[in-house]
Amino acid sequence: MANRQIVLKQKPSGKLAPEHFALREEPVPTPGPGEVLVRTLLLSLDAANRAWMHGRTYTDPVESGDVMHGFTLARVEASNDPGFKPGDVVEAMNGWQDYAVHKPGALAKVTPVKPLSHAMSVLGVTGKTAYFGMLEIGRPKPGETVLISAAAGAVGSIAAQIARMQGARVVGLAGSDAKCQWLLRECGLDAAINYKTAALPKLLRQHCPKGIDVYFDNVGGDIFEAALFQMNERGRIVCCGAVSQYDTATPTAGPRGVPGLIVVKRLKLQGFIVMDYYNKRAEAERRLAEWVGEGRLKVAEDIVEGLEKAPEALCGLLAGENLGKRMVRVVPEA
Repeated sequence: MANRQIVLKQKPSGKLAPEHFALREEPVPTPGPGEVLVRTLLLSLDAANRAWMHGRTYTDPVESGDVMHGFTLARVEASNDPGFKPGDVVEAMNGWQDYAVHKPGALAKVTPVKPLSHAMSVLGVTGKTAYFGMLEIGRPKPGETVLISAAAGAVGSIAAQIARMQGARVVGLAGSDAKCQWLLRECGLDAAINYKTAALPKLLRQHCPKGIDVYFDNVGGDIFEAALFQMNERGRIVCCGAVSQYDTATPTAGPRGVPGLIVVKRLKLQGFIVMDYYNKRAEAERRLAEWVGEGRLKVAEDIVEGLEKAPEALCGLLAGENLGKRMVRVVPEA
């Protein structure tokens, strides 16, 4: 039995392509004293995967020759730690491979749900990122206008629906008419803008006539700048990601009007990592599960079958192919 691994063959100087990766096979590792062997079931694909290739962020960078880093749901296969037993489902940074060995402190048990993919999407890091970003930083009030970029993506689609539950008027940005129609029909947004159809500042003035109170930013770049100039006094900007800047060798310059505009409008900009709020993770999982069960929160998942498809699937995500949370199913669900 072999351990398939996908490695970063070469760091890209421009756009990422499947050719930057290579598939290799190694022996399945053996857990040492106090260690746990786990097998990858689901592999999360995230825009941050590309950012990790640029250098250190909140985690170690991916270097040429490394097994590609990635967050996973995995099953315990063998354990030399009494806290874990074969069959347990855990969260782990396995990377893009079938098997990995970890110390117990690197694993977190997951309550199995049906489908298991929900533990990676709405109940996992994705859902909690949307939950904490919107409710802890954005804090929308009834009647306020909330704008969300990449609103048909993994985090954006959930954040948009959470804002609606707070009584806000929610406007989503997406890259196609089909995605905009899905946001209106399935997620109940008040408006959806295909930002590729016209000059964005004009579209924002049209669809946000009272200005923007909360902007949930997943993309950075020109879209961030356009939203910044439409912000209301004492508005809040939730800085969650900057996918427009990850897959390029020449990121655009920062938005103009900073810090003057921020000072005059008394704006609050805050970046965050989901782990910042993990002391409240049980509360978030409970409320998200309740909303799904009540039909108030729609879950969109984009599942690709097979570990070998991960490179192509990540490149597609960076190009905006996905609707909702994209992940790779490495082992079929029992």
